[in-house]
Amino acid sequence: MKGLRIREMALADCDRVAEIRIRGWQSAYRGLIPQSYLDGLSVAEDAELRRAYFAQADGSVVNLVAEDAGGELVGWACHGPFRDGEVRTPDAELYAIYVHPEHLGRGVGRTLLTESVERCSRAGRGRLLLWVLKENGRARRFYERAGFHADGAEEPFEVEGTTVPEVRYARPLPR
Repeated sequence: MKGLRIREMALADCDRVAEIRIRGWQSAYRGLIPQSYLDGLSVAEDAELRRAYFAQADGSVVNLVAEDAGGELVGWACHGPFRDGEVRTPDAELYAIYVHPEHLGRGVGRTLLTESVERCSRAGRGRLLLWVLKENGRARRFYERAGFHADGAEEPFEVEGTTVPEVRYARPLPR
């Protein structure tokens, strides 16, 4: 996308980031997790959660936003230390990456992912890991094109009594 700018998220971005995240869930996970759950997601509640996370930030988690040429936020990514249960490891984890559904296929996600990879590499992390829904073929292809590979780890994710399996992807980071 021409004129796309990646920057660190500001507190004032929480409402739009929540909208991007919720609309992203509702679009990407349709048919993969219960529709009643997706329909019940609230942008306002998620925005409050984003503000709370932002207020409690200790600097270890990086939130990035993508702005189009007109200054509209169109994507969001979040990365930090890899979490192995409650333990943070020396590897990095991509916690989230979402593009507003109206802007899919324009390079926003790829640009956000590239920036996260570069920042994690500069921070001296050895690998970047992430979790993706096993049945989310579009996301899996996106990550595979970016050099990620399923590493064999799987874990269940439960939504309204429905088990939705996730697979872990990993990519070595350049030093």
